Amino acid sequence: MARTHAHAARAAGAHVEAILSSAPERTAQAASELAVPHAAASLEELIDRVDVVHVCSPNRWHLEQSLAVIGAGTHVVCEKPLATSAADAARLVDASGGVVATVPFVYRFHPMAREARARVAAGEIGRLLTMRGSYLQDWLLEPGERNWRVDAVAGGASRAFGDIGSHLVDILEFVAGDRIARIAARTQTAYPERAGSAVTTEDAVAVVVETAGGAIGSLLVSQVAAGRKNALTIEVSGSAGAIAFDQEHPDELWLGGREASRILSRDAGVLAPDATRLSVVPSGHPMGYLDAFTAFARDTYAAIRGEDPDGLPRFADGARAAVLTEAVLTAAAEDRWIDIPGEGATT
Repeated sequence: MARTHAHAARAAGAHVEAILSSAPERTAQAASELAVPHAAASLEELIDRVDVVHVCSPNRWHLEQSLAVIGAGTHVVCEKPLATSAADAARLVDASGGVVATVPFVYRFHPMAREARARVAAGEIGRLLTMRGSYLQDWLLEPGERNWRVDAVAGGASRAFGDIGSHLVDILEFVAGDRIARIAARTQTAYPERAGSAVTTEDAVAVVVETAGGAIGSLLVSQVAAGRKNALTIEVSGSAGAIAFDQEHPDELWLGGREASRILSRDAGVLAPDATRLSVVPSGHPMGYLDAFTAFARDTYAAIRGEDPDGLPRFADGARAAVLTEAVLTAAAEDRWIDIPGEGATT
């Protein structure tokens, strides 16, 4: 992720001044590979040299490192999940009032995701009735495949949902303009062991949701879905129509209607203003993940300059995802519906 953040920062006009990794030799290697001029010896040294720190370390370090950055009065970008618990995420929100603090929920920054959001907000689909979403990957399909994220100490109690489900709920709520208020869930761990170590985090999650506005929906998250590399899809359906967005085909929207459905291709001449703002290459020239990440970085730096870009995901959005993640785990463990605090849910 440091490679992706460095690319996005530079493309957004920033100078990447310093880098810090887990050990001096790793720091030196990263500095060389990413062409960063200074290999910092400590987090304090790193903070002293920059205007904004991007925290790309394993999840267990997000709280400590982000608090140190904020405590120095420095702006911060922290990878998701913002923290390994909702309580720690709330601590970061409370601490971050004096700085710009953002979370890279970058799928919001695809122009066609913004177009979907604008059309829903304009009433194009009518009253929201149902929603569905999935985020499917296969990088942990084999039992011998392992990563630090599998370790609950390093990654947190939730893996699949905390890691990629956080993206799914963020973009779904962002586009729908309605928040999840109740959750029921089931989790699955494909293998009790990986590479000789016990696995306590989930590989897949199925969730049923109810929104504050009364819509119902389903979510499926998996890191063991054969053949799926980064299949993030959402669909919102209402009394007058439906809209679907597929991250692997980000230049298109599916617009569903009773009489006919159609595909809307990205064309700045017909898009909503915020989608047009993010559409930085001519129609027919594909835009993708790195473009979305760059747009996120650009808006973060604009906020640091005192601007207020629409749709910028801040620490409160990261904390929101942490609350939903804990609700999913509780719902699955206790086999009951869980109300999400503050969303007007009813029992």
